[in-house]
Amino acid sequence: MAHRSDLRLLVLHGLRLKGAAGPDSVADAVGLPVAEVGRQVQALESQGFAVHRDGPPTGWSLTPAGRAEHARVVAHEIDATGSRDTVASAYARFRALNAGVLEACSRWQVRELAGHPVRNDHRDPAYDHGVVADLVALHRRAEPVVSDLAVALERYRRYRAHLDRAIAKVERGEGDWFTNPLMPSYHTVWFELHEDLLTTLGLDRSAEPQPGQPAASAEPEAASKGVS
Repeated sequence: MAHRSDLRLLVLHGLRLKGAAGPDSVADAVGLPVAEVGRQVQALESQGFAVHRDGPPTGWSLTPAGRAEHARVVAHEIDATGSRDTVASAYARFRALNAGVLEACSRWQVRELAGHPVRNDHRDPAYDHGVVADLVALHRRAEPVVSDLAVALERYRRYRAHLDRAIAKVERGEGDWFTNPLMPSYHTVWFELHEDLLTTLGLDRSAEPQPGQPAASAEPEAASKGVS
């Protein structure tokens, strides 16, 4: 059975991933009722771990102490459950796919014509079909990665469902589900999974090697660092 994270950790994690968000957004991110998120956020505020900001962006966010608390409890969880090796392996496999997914997203938005990059106006069905086919192939390779994560930690289960939903809508011709940042598009969910893996392992993006370099160690840092 996959380990089920406690409610407090889930809300800390949701706030860490979202940066600043309302209870409804955090609830959707971590699969909890909005009312429960509200209760947990109020408790975190009383402990000095969360604060509500009027924005922009508006919403709840972690204080520096909250980010340190998040790093502590997440590191404890993967060590106490024996999940660190599974998450680290998934991270390495994710990274092997990441460049291809980001390239497909870029090609969906911009294409080259006569040697110049231009905005993709999606008037060329053959071009779009090729980009979608590439993303679908990458998604098939990513499925076992996400499934392995979900077997270890239940909180990863939502990524499989959200990625499956996005790719199905893209295949049906709903192009916004490819890269639109204002909805749970494929790129939005993929980016959040990347952030999740980094924060769970206590890494930041600067720890990621450039192509051709060996993978960075997945040892936890003393405190979670911000990522761009």
